[in-house]
Amino acid sequence: MLTTEQQARPVKVPVRRRTTPDPATGTRGGRRFVLIGLVLASLYSVFPVWWLIVAATKDRAGLYQSNGMWFSGMHLGENLKQVFTYQDGIFLRWIANSFLYAGVGSVGGTLIALATGYGLARFDFPGRKAVFACVVGSFLLPVALLTLPLYLLFSSLGLVDTVWSMLIPCLINPFSVYLAKVYTESTVPYELLEAARLDGAGELRIFTSIVLRMMTTGGATIFLLAFVNTWNSFYLPLTMLRGESHWTLTLGLYNWTGRRQESGIDLTSLVITGSLLSIVPLAVMMTAMRRYWRSGVTLGALK
Repeated sequence: MLTTEQQARPVKVPVRRRTTPDPATGTRGGRRFVLIGLVLASLYSVFPVWWLIVAATKDRAGLYQSNGMWFSGMHLGENLKQVFTYQDGIFLRWIANSFLYAGVGSVGGTLIALATGYGLARFDFPGRKAVFACVVGSFLLPVALLTLPLYLLFSSLGLVDTVWSMLIPCLINPFSVYLAKVYTESTVPYELLEAARLDGAGELRIFTSIVLRMMTTGGATIFLLAFVNTWNSFYLPLTMLRGESHWTLTLGLYNWTGRRQESGIDLTSLVITGSLLSIVPLAVMMTAMRRYWRSGVTLGALK
């Protein structure tokens, strides 16, 4: 028999939690629909790259007479040799120029964006909302709309057809400032900054020693977006650069395409092979930056 104390003790009944399945994946039809959508999106993304790889392995006859989606001979080595030796190896100069503009401009633009975003997010000063509104309004404007005003400004300063005509616009990116501000608000707490100030740390030391380390993931994202944007830019180098020795890779390949139409020389194989080579640095950069995103996701999960 049960004692009085055992009878008075409440009996715990296990509670079964009801979970509502996702309507999109809860049935076989929903799963198949999602799977088919993902497969179609993957094929749509991979299709141009596959065509570019196949076309880069063909010679002139195979490029025009064979199936465009399959190989008809391996001539990739010959095409690469022609790309690197045509016009005394000007293609290598274009690659170096693209790395200079995209690398230096993206690093400097990322640091400026992180500093500006941090200032807008964690400092209270008169007109902060107006400044942020101007930043948001700036990146809503099309880039092509700013090309002519930039050309007139740099022409008056004597900077046209120089390295600075490409680097200065890359250092200022309103969208990067917006991303840096949003990331700072979600990553850098006020309490940590106040504790550092109480310990006697200056604002420059706080930014370099604390803020930059906490914003590694956001900085990597901003750098990668800026690098891809500068690497693929066309209107800015087309307007600012005149001599072939200062051209970027995209502008040089465009010039080769125009020469084919003007002089009758078929440079299609060179353009296709050069286009394939132009995406290799972007793929390497995205792979190298992947570990920063992974560490950022892990840090957010631990918090």
